[in-house]
Amino acid sequence: MKKMELAIISGKGGTGKSSISAAFATLNEQVVLADCDVDAANLYLLFNPSNDEEVKYISGHKAVIDYFLCTNCGLCVDHCRFDAITRDKDRVAISGISCDGCFLCSRICPENAITMVPSDRSMMYSGSFRNGKMVYGRLAPGEENTGKLVTMVREKAKAVSKEYRIENIILDGPPGIGCPAISTITGVDKVIIVTEPTISGLHDMQRAAAIVLKSGRIPSVIINKSDINPEMSDQIVEWCNENSIPVAGSLPFDTKMVEAMVNAQSIYEYDPENRINNTIKDIWYNILNDN
Repeated sequence: MKKMELAIISGKGGTGKSSISAAFATLNEQVVLADCDVDAANLYLLFNPSNDEEVKYISGHKAVIDYFLCTNCGLCVDHCRFDAITRDKDRVAISGISCDGCFLCSRICPENAITMVPSDRSMMYSGSFRNGKMVYGRLAPGEENTGKLVTMVREKAKAVSKEYRIENIILDGPPGIGCPAISTITGVDKVIIVTEPTISGLHDMQRAAAIVLKSGRIPSVIINKSDINPEMSDQIVEWCNENSIPVAGSLPFDTKMVEAMVNAQSIYEYDPENRINNTIKDIWYNILNDN
């Protein structure tokens, strides 16, 4: 076995990616588990890690008006390209949701009444959980996610891995193919794409595979809930074979997966004798030992 940084992603939400990440994280070995789905982090709910460190993430800036200085001239309203500033007969108002933090209004205000305030409600957390160490980010509602918080989470995970001499890092990535997903897979050792046997599952898996291949990695695919639509599962396998992308395994649909999450456990912890666990273990050790 060798040290590995494994990213687990999905082209769409709802494929069971986090359930599989949680199962991998509880297969006896100590791991560093990093939840890179900072828009909707959920693994901390499952594993309840200790909160050993909190770091603020500055996602940008928002404009704030000092009404003691503002003369309601409306110059900022005329120049705001994002329609974030409105004016009525009483005063100018800035929408914190619409403000893009471009600084233009603060620069052109003749009374210096507008100040740019850092958006610092997003956080990165680091601590311990029952199978090692955990790092995750939580983006505050309305804050911009460019992938920078994901990079911050990954850098912390690497530092924790080195400090505590934990060989393997598991990155539970976000769904989709945007900047956060790209930040999750960049520079990792291996990538798994979790998909499901639906038309949208196939389509979005293809998109996810394309960005992984462009990053210089060949992903592996796990088909979750494979028995709910065997014909579509066969189409996924066929497409993977045609594109030289290995199918690491297929997992059947099982309500115990949901029950495990409801009880704040992985399927491996909740139902150790479940048939799914043997497949999950085989996939994990095959990937871990694959050169």
